[in-house]
Amino acid sequence: MPHSRPVGRFAPSPSGPLHFGSMVAALGSCLSARSRQGRWLLRIEDVDVPRSVPGAAEGILRTLEAFGFAWDGEVIWQSRRTAAYREAFARLEAEGHLFGCACTRKEMADSTLTRDGTRRYPGTCRAGLPAGREARAWRLRVPPGRIAFVDGIQGGIDEDVSVEVGDFVLLRADGLFAYQLAVVVDDAETGVTEVVRGADLLDSTARQILLQRMLAYPTPAYAHLPVATNGAGEKLSKQTLARSVEAAPPAQVLVDALDFLGQGPPPGLADCGLDEVWRWALRNWSLTRVPARRQAPCPAYA
Repeated sequence: MPHSRPVGRFAPSPSGPLHFGSMVAALGSCLSARSRQGRWLLRIEDVDVPRSVPGAAEGILRTLEAFGFAWDGEVIWQSRRTAAYREAFARLEAEGHLFGCACTRKEMADSTLTRDGTRRYPGTCRAGLPAGREARAWRLRVPPGRIAFVDGIQGGIDEDVSVEVGDFVLLRADGLFAYQLAVVVDDAETGVTEVVRGADLLDSTARQILLQRMLAYPTPAYAHLPVATNGAGEKLSKQTLARSVEAAPPAQVLVDALDFLGQGPPPGLADCGLDEVWRWALRNWSLTRVPARRQAPCPAYA
């Protein structure tokens, strides 16, 4: 990660309490920035309002504080930043990068699946809306060409978004701005220089870099941590009923997260207390020791 005084961030979605996989992402992003005297921001990614669970965001903040995390500045809430997303959307529209799309999910059900499980858009409305149809959503007109970058953990990544994803949605049929646009605007406007997050988001990165280029935003450095999985190989999540860490001993959870991230914490570190765990972690953090894999099992916290 090239910046000597980086600005990192942790951006959980308030769809439930923090589980071990969330704690891995929080710890990795925090240590990457703090170990080099950088800033660490906290953003609540509640742009997808229907998926937000009442009280979940407040629970996330309480858990982070109880585990010894401290962030710089005020918490950023995506649900309060619609005007910023609208401005970026208008810029893209004015430059001819967007088009209206009438397609429904049912009409796209037989489209090819992309690597992250979404449907590849076949281009039905790219040249104009079919007769008698109105736009339900707005898509980015993705140009051909490859997006290449070097991930700080996973290595070289190269993707042609037009081939592998197609034209993707920026304004949804329900009137909400899409995650891909919101995260790009937020990172740029808050001065984020590095994004350390779970590898489940690695396949979104080329799309975000494309948007950064179209909006003349700087591209941060990226490093994607292994995702914690249960015994069945499923990502720890609310959907897979992953256990909350809220009631678990904070020092032990952080030591287990350090071990998961390849940092080699010494035996007995958790018994020394939360403050000593943080001191050791900040002194010894090394991104180069994080395993270069997209996922790793962690059944103890499933």
